[in-house]
Amino acid sequence: MLDDLALFVSIVEAGSLHAAAVKEDLPAATVTRRLQKLESQLGYRLLNRSARRLQPTAEGWQYYEQCRPLVHALRQATQQLDASLSAVSGSIRVLAPVNFASGLLTPAWVSFMQKYPDIRLELELSNLLQDLVGSGADLAIRVGALDDSSLMQRRLGSASLVMVAAPAYLARAGVPRDLQELEKHELIVAEPLRSWRLRRPGDGAEMVIEPQARLRVNEMRLAVEMADAGIGILLCPLLQCRDEVASGSLVRVLPDWMPQPRHVYAVWTQRRYLPARVRVLLEHLAAFAAGNPLLNEDASAGQLVAPGILSI
Repeated sequence: MLDDLALFVSIVEAGSLHAAAVKEDLPAATVTRRLQKLESQLGYRLLNRSARRLQPTAEGWQYYEQCRPLVHALRQATQQLDASLSAVSGSIRVLAPVNFASGLLTPAWVSFMQKYPDIRLELELSNLLQDLVGSGADLAIRVGALDDSSLMQRRLGSASLVMVAAPAYLARAGVPRDLQELEKHELIVAEPLRSWRLRRPGDGAEMVIEPQARLRVNEMRLAVEMADAGIGILLCPLLQCRDEVASGSLVRVLPDWMPQPRHVYAVWTQRRYLPARVRVLLEHLAAFAAGNPLLNEDASAGQLVAPGILSI
């Protein structure tokens, strides 16, 4: 009914059904039919029509005067919203894990802000899984399997995991020869890696271990530092311990068993109308991830995926 009301206002302002049809780019028959439908719904005639002239009835004038400001305000609000959605400016609020956003993605944030000076970026970092819908954020970076099928997703890449320990720890506790021997070792469990999913490429064997932790921590960087100090064996993203592995202060344990990589996603709530400022950030992050070897292990990285939807 709102569309028909707006059409009625346009008819009065245009002065004729034909002029209104031209202005609204509608067939004349459609304009006549929608006017008749509006009059039927209201229960009274709005316009007196003849071959030569069109004149609002008393009720039509009263209805026009009451509705005209509302229609114009609605049109103005719609125009402002369209401008906001298409403008590469304004604020973007992003939720992301602490270590991932402040380490690997730091160059991406820097280059994005340099490229788009009219955008204000608000990064809310937490190792807890935050409610994207309830928080009102525009975008979130998620690592690992996604349970919420209502969210749109774009996979940025995959993060490799490694099982590591300090040489000093292995010299003291021994080097585990198989997965069963892990039960005898001191293990460090870093959230959210509560379960260790491992695969042996040689024969395709797969195992899921529920590690009994001597140390459990919800901050990955601290877990790496504790492993480096010789506290125990740790499963963690390679990007978090690559310097220690390169220097030899951490070495790989059970290298025949490969931890399942964890996919990295950008997620958002809107299914159709993604504001331009958020879209350019999404594309910027995807381009950054595609050129980063730590996130570019999967040939399908950067592919857009969503529940039943292949495009935005």
